[in-house]
Amino acid sequence: MSNDFWRDKRVFITGCTGHLGSWLTDALLTRGAHIVGLIRDRVANSQLIRTALIDQIDVVYGNVCDYPLLERVLAEYEIDTIFHLAAQTLVGVANRAPLSTFETNIRGTWMILEAARHNPTVRRIITASSDKAYGAQPQLPYCEDAPLQGQHPYDVSKSCADLIAYTYAHTYNLPVTVIRSANLYGGGDLNWNRIVPGTMRSVLRGERP
Repeated sequence: MSNDFWRDKRVFITGCTGHLGSWLTDALLTRGAHIVGLIRDRVANSQLIRTALIDQIDVVYGNVCDYPLLERVLAEYEIDTIFHLAAQTLVGVANRAPLSTFETNIRGTWMILEAARHNPTVRRIITASSDKAYGAQPQLPYCEDAPLQGQHPYDVSKSCADLIAYTYAHTYNLPVTVIRSANLYGGGDLNWNRIVPGTMRSVLRGERP
């Protein structure tokens, strides 16, 4: 990322206490951005909190489904760029609790996009999706233009969120970019439900992964 591009940019990050959000916040702060982070729960194991990066950003406590809050934040902080990372990301949790997964992943997406649509300062929106949005495909690896056909709760939540993002881009010319990543891993991830840190911990304990 260019240092000059991000300098003094006012950036809103939802899900900034997550693994990706923590590292993104770190990278943008290093490049001189002004960060406003939306936090629902204060997660003690978050890289953002353990490294005290949270003290370098403006924190807004709330839920991504709270539309009046989103409108207020975008307007009051004159947000230029939105990184929408807030999501329920665990497949097992999605299977057990589909309603809350749909609320966060689907409704949360249209809330942030609708708030952005009504705020003239927003220049770009990047939403974090998943390769799970493609569902089961007859041919691998995935192609970017493969149909979105999730079948299970988490997969469907991402398929729907991506289609909503496409709708806002196509209908309202909203500058939305969707990023569909596979498993993310890296330093500071202490969520043992994830395959990479969970496997590493099992190996270190002499357990079967």
